[in-house]
Amino acid sequence: MKINALLIDDIDNVVTCVADVPAGADVCYRKVDEILSLKAEENIPYCHKIALKDFAQDDEVIKYGESLGRTTEAVKKGHWLWDKNMRSVPRDYDSEFVDVGGRG
Repeated sequence: MKINALLIDDIDNVVTCVADVPAGADVCYRKVDEILSLKAEENIPYCHKIALKDFAQDDEVIKYGESLGRTTEAVKKGHWLWDKNMRSVPRDYDSEFVDVGGRG
């Protein structure tokens, strides 16, 4: 199997396709030392995300090990996640700041 998607962090629930993937094709990605795959249920454009699980409306989308936002509708595994079915959620970065070595 040729890898055509990237899992950035092991806790991510989406992968990013590194090529256009037509509906019905396998999306292959590496997770640690394992090659995993799922079927694209619709066309996924280059550099876009595909769902690794079924999402309910308002579920959190994780990429880079961080929250990208929440779904605005249910999205099934193998489907395209993009700005038409997810939204950004503002974060309070000040509360997440960790003062290392008294620099803050």
